Amino acid sequence: MKIESVPFFRPSIGQEEVDQVVATLRSGWLTTGPRVKQFEREFAQAVGARHAVAVNSGTAALHLAVEALKLRAGEGVFVPTMTFAATAEIVRYLGAIPILVDCEPSTLNMDLEDASRKLASLRAGELPGIPKETRIVGAIPVHVGGLLMDPDALRDWARRQGLWLVEDAAHAFPASSRKDGSAKWRRCGEGTAEVSCFSFYANKTITTGEGGMAATDDPSLADRMRLMSLHGLSQDAWERYSGGKSWDYRIIAPGYKYNLTDVAAAVGIPQLARAEQMRQEREAIAQRFSEAFGEMEEVEIPPEDENRIHSWHLYPIRLRLDRLAIDRNAFIDRLKEAGVGCSVHWRPLHLHPYYQSTFHWQPEEFPVATSTWERLVSLPIFPGMREEETEFVIRVVGDLCEKHSSTSARAVAGKG
Repeated sequence: MKIESVPFFRPSIGQEEVDQVVATLRSGWLTTGPRVKQFEREFAQAVGARHAVAVNSGTAALHLAVEALKLRAGEGVFVPTMTFAATAEIVRYLGAIPILVDCEPSTLNMDLEDASRKLASLRAGELPGIPKETRIVGAIPVHVGGLLMDPDALRDWARRQGLWLVEDAAHAFPASSRKDGSAKWRRCGEGTAEVSCFSFYANKTITTGEGGMAATDDPSLADRMRLMSLHGLSQDAWERYSGGKSWDYRIIAPGYKYNLTDVAAAVGIPQLARAEQMRQEREAIAQRFSEAFGEMEEVEIPPEDENRIHSWHLYPIRLRLDRLAIDRNAFIDRLKEAGVGCSVHWRPLHLHPYYQSTFHWQPEEFPVATSTWERLVSLPIFPGMREEETEFVIRVVGDLCEKHSSTSARAVAGKG
């Protein structure tokens, strides 16, 4: 089969998902009900947590987590600058202040040493956009692309600083880590943070179309998140209209409309059952990419670690711009012209107008993120990606590197 284009992502939806949705539609119960409860139980078991609260987005999960942890206006939370909008905006929802942190050069995960430096700078009054008296109470680390941070180092650092942790694990299911060479693997969501928040958006490692999950071992946090996920009501609709319970309810707190539907859970349940199979498919594609791109001098491949089981939600290459005659944006334009869907993860938060104007962050305060993001290109990687599609992506990237190489030998070859 001749391949002319490859999308950035194509969802892997099988007959089981279709059958589950049809059965839900025919059941007469479409909103939060028995399938959501099943999805929560099975997901909690999959990540090794005692409780899981299903919601309508990963953003909702993060918002509920920090609300349950009693984040207050004016308090500070460490947030990596290398992340999507949601990680910081949920801090702003509550009037708190995201203290942006640079990333590690290799993994692009949050740099804990830089977080400690930012704290010292704050105390010295050297962060002009943030009040010196701001009390930092927590941190929201992100596992970029699905490569986990060191959970022990993260937990120890948080304890030393007296901080709670909420994991933004939108990319990190299923992913695991272990101590060097240990036989025991620790799943993302298994005891590192007070709450671990997952996303089931359309292009995530498993999907419900739109959806998310907050996983925790703390029953009080689970109860609060569940309460606040549906208007702060004392009973949800399933409890009120099934099992002979009372129709009545009480408003306990001014909550949100964040509940997941049974229709969405009907997609998520079979997706969850196939999660490891789909991860292995993405891993095989990543290995083929790394084998091919590792031989191209114009490209840096993502890091791997024998003590990590990577979810491979993303496959981000870094262009060596000193070896190319075009910049990242032009490279992306050429990829798209050739039929390869791609993206960038991400423009760092400190380079967005809102965070620049509100908190006066400067590019030089984040040297790694500022320089690295201009080289990033996320390539297609998804379960069901055919071998011909993988090879098409490799060929296109290779042809572009050869054509636009700034090194003399390859530049000459490109002109031929």
